[in-house]
Amino acid sequence: MDQSSVKKRVVGVDISLDATSYAIVDVRGNILAKDSFPTEDYPEIGAFVTALCNGIIKQIESNGGFETIRSVGISAASANYRSGSIVNAPNFPWKGVIPLSALMRDSLGLAVAVANNSHVVALGEHAFGCAHGMRNFIVITIGSGLGSCIFTDGSARLGSDGYAGEIGHTCVRHDGRLCGCGNKGCLEAYTATKGIIRTAREVMAESGAATKMRRLEKLTPRTIAELCDEGDEMAIEVFRRTGEALGMGLANYASVIDPEAIIFTGGISKAGKWLMEPAKKAFDEHVFHNIRGKVKFLLSDLDESERNILGASVLAWEVKEYSLFVES
Repeated sequence: MDQSSVKKRVVGVDISLDATSYAIVDVRGNILAKDSFPTEDYPEIGAFVTALCNGIIKQIESNGGFETIRSVGISAASANYRSGSIVNAPNFPWKGVIPLSALMRDSLGLAVAVANNSHVVALGEHAFGCAHGMRNFIVITIGSGLGSCIFTDGSARLGSDGYAGEIGHTCVRHDGRLCGCGNKGCLEAYTATKGIIRTAREVMAESGAATKMRRLEKLTPRTIAELCDEGDEMAIEVFRRTGEALGMGLANYASVIDPEAIIFTGGISKAGKWLMEPAKKAFDEHVFHNIRGKVKFLLSDLDESERNILGASVLAWEVKEYSLFVES
């Protein structure tokens, strides 16, 4: 076999609400070049794809050329690995079904795989993070939404249409809050960013007690968690309620899946003990008794700025190779 023909690099892409990052990654997970741009600068999908492809092309040409790149992996919320599309994303400006894999492949001339960010995070955690060596675990990503990926017997489980793991859209309150998906009472409506802010407002409305939350210019999960660190009792109550809802939802999940660990990522997981302690308490109270005490709660220790790109690079290695750049 001609070793010189084996391509040893891929491109990993992370599309988030704030920024789209892309990087060249080698077989050992080393990031060789990285760049980004604000996602919100491109509310029209055609312009976004053009900007992303142009950035990737420039990056590749400046770092060894297309003959060194095998494929591209992309992480995005509401993405479906089986279809290669972003599907009805509630938070992105692009609506409907966006065939991102096909659009990118046509522009780049390379194989492109697209997957939900939780799926991608699970791949990254398994290859490079705290799930390394595990065969059965769940990844929970909590930020603007709540997503998850089920990893069993060493592989991600996606379901028949690629939508497995949507724990954020399971019902935890009958006729509860309206969720961005259109249903009521979803776990995401109580544990993701908008849900936490709503809980904070409810807590303040219930009592006239003093709290620094009332003086915040902008309520966010981060600012509320900072007040928890200062001992603000009402801020602590916000995360107690959030953790309780999260723990109950995860107890149902784990009772079905029987994972070795639940790994938490995303900005809201940074609330640390204020979220995790009430979540673990509720989890232990409601999980099936035969697995109580056996499921570990772990916070991802991968660099946040690199986690999704590394996971996307793992995804890129899994897609069947395709390239218009074939040596004659």
